[in-house]
Amino acid sequence: MARIAGVTIPSEKQVHIALTYIYGIGRKHSRDILAAANVEPTTRVKDLTEAEEQRLREIIDRDYTTEGDLQRLVTNNIKRLKDVNAYRGLRHKAGLPVNGQRTRTNARTRKGKAIAVGGTQKKAASKT
Repeated sequence: MARIAGVTIPSEKQVHIALTYIYGIGRKHSRDILAAANVEPTTRVKDLTEAEEQRLREIIDRDYTTEGDLQRLVTNNIKRLKDVNAYRGLRHKAGLPVNGQRTRTNARTRKGKAIAVGGTQKKAASKT
């Protein structure tokens, strides 16, 4: 099991997919890192040599912001938007979509479970 950037990446997967388990590295960055380290993207993590693992670690540490540092950076950016009362900050505070998506329908991921509005069902006629 290889540990890169504080994350144990799965040993059975191919390297170009396994690197995406690190927060801040997607498929594009994964391919770029492997090209810089001269590692074949389709090799399995368990088949990597110690030297290849070390090259990957060095490139990621040197050139990329990952894991805790990146999460802290994103959190600080959102906090700054909230502090200056920017429109996007207000949307973050309210728990609504930030980038102009519609909210009349959809947006359930941000808004949470739908709340039924009272008085929408017709009442049954009572016998008198």
